[in-house]
Amino acid sequence: MQLVFHMIFQTTRLSIRKLTTYDTDHFFDMMGNPKVMNPVPRRAMTRAESDAKLALLIELEPNSSTTVWAMTVKGSDEFIGLCGFLKNEENQDELAYRLREKYWGVGYGTEVAKGLLTYGFIEKNCPFIIGDVYIENLPSIKILEKFMIAGKEFFNESDQCMDRRYTVSKSEFLKA
Repeated sequence: MQLVFHMIFQTTRLSIRKLTTYDTDHFFDMMGNPKVMNPVPRRAMTRAESDAKLALLIELEPNSSTTVWAMTVKGSDEFIGLCGFLKNEENQDELAYRLREKYWGVGYGTEVAKGLLTYGFIEKNCPFIIGDVYIENLPSIKILEKFMIAGKEFFNESDQCMDRRYTVSKSEFLKA
């Protein structure tokens, strides 16, 4: 049986689609892995917590300004990570991405960040996009610094850590 997934956008190597219950095992592989969750920083989830979070994200997507999607390698339906847009406390569009550990180090983070920015500016018509990152998460900082400008540092109450906010405007991104 061939499954059909709703595609959101594609990059050179990645396809971004809606999350489904088909993603349950791979979602847990990511959310239950301390190496993936510590850079956020958050604790790894149990299987029950991961399954509940996936169900919430699937239900949330059509009715919310927060959109979280599945990331796959083109030609495969296998979930390799999450990406999308969150709304921060100031109602600003914030890009978000997270990859399963086995897909680290091959440029997918950079590729999806650029794809999200392009989608956000062209399809969603965002005037600017932010990215908040834990100041010790050096791989994500390296990615954001390719496309965005570092701004204020602040204490993130929900994650109990110091974050740095990166920003880029539509005009700055599109002229680059």
